[in-house]
Amino acid sequence: MALKPPVEVPQGAIRLNTDSQKLEFYAQDQWWEMATDVPTLDGGARGVIAGGDPGSISNVIQYITISTAGNSIDFGDLTHATALSGGCASNTRGLITGDYPSTGNDIDYITIASTGNGTDFGNMTISVYNGRALSNQTRGLHCGGHTPTGQNTIGYVTIASTGDAVDFGDISYDNVWGLATCASPTRGFMYGGYDGSNNHNNIEYVTIATTGNSIDFGDLTHLETNGSGCSNSTRGVQMGGSAGTNDSVIDYFNLASAGNAVNFGDLTSGRYVTGSLASSIRGVCAGGREDPNTAKDIIDYITFATQGDAVDFGNLLAAAKSTTAGLSNAHGGL
Repeated sequence: MALKPPVEVPQGAIRLNTDSQKLEFYAQDQWWEMATDVPTLDGGARGVIAGGDPGSISNVIQYITISTAGNSIDFGDLTHATALSGGCASNTRGLITGDYPSTGNDIDYITIASTGNGTDFGNMTISVYNGRALSNQTRGLHCGGHTPTGQNTIGYVTIASTGDAVDFGDISYDNVWGLATCASPTRGFMYGGYDGSNNHNNIEYVTIATTGNSIDFGDLTHLETNGSGCSNSTRGVQMGGSAGTNDSVIDYFNLASAGNAVNFGDLTSGRYVTGSLASSIRGVCAGGREDPNTAKDIIDYITFATQGDAVDFGNLLAAAKSTTAGLSNAHGGL
């Protein structure tokens, strides 16, 4: 921010500050630095898939360019092997939260625009696995999970910093794991899940900038657990899962208003413990299991603006094909 100029400047004027090499605009008698970052790189938004279980727990991080199609590429390694974790991101930094099989409370972070290994961020409020994460540009939330008993705890961190998570509130329905999550820039959504006895079709939301317990939003079209979710800025989707049998169903709901989900279409095959991520155009569902012993390397995608069945995108690396965490630098919360 610069001092008030000696001559009158019209409101909305733009200049290049030659000291900082930043664009600035003039408003309220001051120069303000313009935000010029965009959530794209290498020709498109980047999706990251971390950890997972092809038969043994993996520390592999892999990535795709969401606007194209093709197989995933090696990104680096997490600080330790893990599965059934949550993934969330700002447009620069990705977080991987939770830890199986050690029921740990670790949070790793990566810089999405580069490749490389994960770095320790801090710890979650409780040791848990098989919860999910969501975020806007500022905050990342980890929701629910298994300790091995179900938990309804929500914790949050400030993505741009490092440090331990702080209590946010609770999911309002029974202690739950295997839920799905997504976000708009203001709201975080949690849906489905299992409480040890029953699958759920609840859709709940929180206001990310505040703290507090989740509030009822509506219902999925069916009872569901161990699917995954993602969103653009207007639509959230639920992809796959288990509803007694492996499920290919994709549901969607509008983020701005409360109400029940509507059927969107189907995945290319019924799978659970999938990992999902998104750009403003596409939702991607990566990996999963067709049965307890068969991990699949399938990557599917949908186009948010339409309804219909998913289309094949490519394949995951053999090192990690199910129980992965998905995140991107261009999802609906940014």
